[in-house]
Parts: sequence; structure tokens; C-alpha cells
Amino acid sequence: MDFGLRGKQALVCGASKGLGRGCAEALAGEGVNVTLVARTADVLERTAAEIRGQSGVTVTAVACDITTAEGRALALAACPAPDILVTNAGGPPPGDFRSWTRDDWIAALDANMLTPIELIKATVDGMMTRRFGRIVNITSSAVKAPIDILGLSNGARSGLTGFVAGLARKTVAHNVTINNLLPGQFDTDRLKKTLGGAAVAAGKSVEEAFEARRMQIPAQRFGTPAEFGAVCAFLCSVHAGYMTGQNVLLDGGNYPGTF
Repeated sequence: MDFGLRGKQALVCGASKGLGRGCAEALAGEGVNVTLVARTADVLERTAAEIRGQSGVTVTAVACDITTAEGRALALAACPAPDILVTNAGGPPPGDFRSWTRDDWIAALDANMLTPIELIKATVDGMMTRRFGRIVNITSSAVKAPIDILGLSNGARSGLTGFVAGLARKTVAHNVTINNLLPGQFDTDRLKKTLGGAAVAAGKSVEEAFEARRMQIPAQRFGTPAEFGAVCAFLCSVHAGYMTGQNVLLDGGNYPGTF
């Protein structure tokens, strides 16, 4: 299937590794010129070189913190008129809500709600003028099934979800869609770090923790960044113009509900 994206411009956040990289690779594979944003310059440059070599598209790397106004300015200077925007920022740390301060909440909202909104604000009008735009927010399966120790993430990402639900119905008439991708458990560095910490706390080996978690997933495996990226690329394609304001859950069947 031709996704109809060759020559488009994409701004992809958190793109040096994990799910963000998976999205960037999938889009580049469809002929999209990609601007990659992440904080760690050396890792980002390696990723950019690898994607450039694999796809032959124009790949621009911008090392910055996208959750700051300065970082967003750098990213948008490098890609001022994206046809595709993929927002992505690391989730806030787990914990007990009794220990979180106002500053903790503000930091979570800045990273996981207000930063995507600011990026949408900066790009959506141009997309509507050009009569094409695809915005995909990488959120979390916790939006669908909250996780008690991830209260900061539950709250901030749910706020973004509510905002998108309203805006997406206003932009679609201009061929600009806004959707959210909700990852479950994927084979990424973040999962390794989370399960590693859980293993230490439970007095188990990391291997035992991984196996126990894997067996809880109906698919009996963790997801891969490549398959996550493929879904992102489809949502960005010309074939997905009638799909907007949706929360697409990718979790190997882990969510037990009907709706």
C-alpha cells in the first residue's frame, strides 16, 4: 500500500530511540523527510545517520529539550512547516500521590500535556492552510486503564486526551487529523528500566521480572518499536483522513474491556 507521503515533512519528538525512533523509521521508509528531536546529541546523531542510510530521505537532527520553550523554538526553526507532527515525551516517575508536590504536577503537565498542545498550536494552522496534516500524540495505555503508581502520567496524559477530543473535530474538515497512540508494554529502554527497578524491589532477577510480565500479556510478548511505528505511519497516511480524535491502543490485548 502506498501511503501517499513521499516528500512530506515530519517533526518527530523523542526520536533517538524507542517508540519515537520506530515512528521516524516508518515515516522515512515511506519517503518522508524527518526532523528528529531528542535531548542526547550523540545518540540522536547516530540514529539520524542510520535512518538516512536506510531510507535516503533528508534527516535533520535537533538536540534539545522539547518540553522547554527554547527547545520547541529550535525544533520549529529546523522544521517550521511540518505536514506531520509526532509528539512524544518521557513519562513522569512513578510514586505515591501523597509525596508529589505542586512542582511535580507542573513538570508532568508541562511535559505530557502542555508541550504537545504548544506544538499543535504552532503547526496546525499551517497544516489547515495547506489542506493536509497529521498529528499523532504518543500517550500511554494508562489513559485507557490508569495505573495507580503512575498518577502523574494518568492525569497529564488524560488532560491532553480531552483537549485533542475537542480540537480534532474542528481540524478534520481541512484534512488535518489528530489522533493518540496508546502504547502498552514495548521492548524499549524505558521498559527495561521500569522492570529492572521492580525486580530489585521484589528481590527477583531482571530475567524473572521480564518473564513474569511477558506472560501477563495475551500476546505472550512485548511489542516492538517497528510495529508501533507502522501504525503511526498508517495514521499519517492519505488513507486515514477519515479517522480523527481517536485513541488507538496497542497493548497485545492486555486491556480486558470491551470498549
